[in-house]
Amino acid sequence: MEIILVGTAHVSKKSIEETKRVIEEVKPQAVAVELCYKRFLALTQKKPQEISVTDVIKKGDVALVLFQLLLSYFQRRIGEEYGVKPGAEMLAAIEKAKEIGADVLLIDRDIAITFKRFWNSLSIFEKIRLVFHIFKGLFGDDEISVDEMLKEDILERLVKEFRDIAPSAAKVLIDERDAYMASKLIEASKRYEKIVAVVGAGHKKGIERYLKNPELLPDLRELESVKEGKLSIFKVASLAIIAFVILTFIAVLTTMNSEVIMKAFLYWFLINGILSAIGALIAGGHPISALAAFLSAWLTSLNPMIAAGWVSGIVEAKIRKPTSQDLEELTKAESIRELMKNRVFRILLVAALTNVGSMIGTIYGAYMIAQITGINIPEIIKNNLYGLLKRII
Repeated sequence: MEIILVGTAHVSKKSIEETKRVIEEVKPQAVAVELCYKRFLALTQKKPQEISVTDVIKKGDVALVLFQLLLSYFQRRIGEEYGVKPGAEMLAAIEKAKEIGADVLLIDRDIAITFKRFWNSLSIFEKIRLVFHIFKGLFGDDEISVDEMLKEDILERLVKEFRDIAPSAAKVLIDERDAYMASKLIEASKRYEKIVAVVGAGHKKGIERYLKNPELLPDLRELESVKEGKLSIFKVASLAIIAFVILTFIAVLTTMNSEVIMKAFLYWFLINGILSAIGALIAGGHPISALAAFLSAWLTSLNPMIAAGWVSGIVEAKIRKPTSQDLEELTKAESIRELMKNRVFRILLVAALTNVGSMIGTIYGAYMIAQITGINIPEIIKNNLYGLLKRII
């Protein structure tokens, strides 16, 4: 049994030539590539796979999908600088495998699982910082040499910068996939005497380590599971704000006169609605989408099961009616301006920025209600808790 690893840069002509040369010389029974089935289809099919924008919005995956789109654009832009389409070396490996009659093995983990595990592993501050660095890369003038890319692919190069502040990100995107691909190769080696595996250069050392020490491999079932995001300070704070607002409204309704009640509600309605609508308009949303955000934000801010961005995003999707052509054009966008003109990207951005406006509106609205009513919520909680304990005792 022999497994030969070829480490490549995903946007390098040198890597394409090296891949072809090794496969031609070794003539393996199977060629393994760093692809999952979805990425394989994306590379080999002329038309992109259909996605439901409304499903993305309803599942709350808007920020995740936007991040994937920005990352894809970033990698494609660098590939264009060197005249190589990202993933070209994987296509070359597949074509060469067919030429010599070798089987093609897809050994990478499903990209949807990888990105969800990655996104769930980050705190809100790590997400903001990561997106900031991507935008910095989009507009920066730093040159990246092919020699640098041969050491690690674009995604791994980006994650390396965050290994100190977000070790979980590097673990999901690199370390876990090293283990996953090594497991798949060991499994395949039971059926094939000779395998050439074409992987990103940043994975080569990790895979080699696991191939030499298979006892270190984790359970594949654990690597394929997707758990809910960790309970972050941000989530706790969000729930605390919602609880604070609900308790404030209860206190206002039970202790204040109708004039104060109406004033408090009006401030809550306007602050949430205006800031949510502003978010939708900044994203270039249709006025009707902004109106939907304005009218729904006061209620969605009190309900953790639904977000104002879902409402504005779905309305935007109904108005713009994105097609598969929009998705295809999205994958070919050459600039941020082109991204903004794309209907799919615009819908996702409207949903995301509406939610940002709603979040700010919830915090500021809660503060204003407390100022208007003068109600001391901590004192109310303390008294109610004391009364409850007294009854129990």
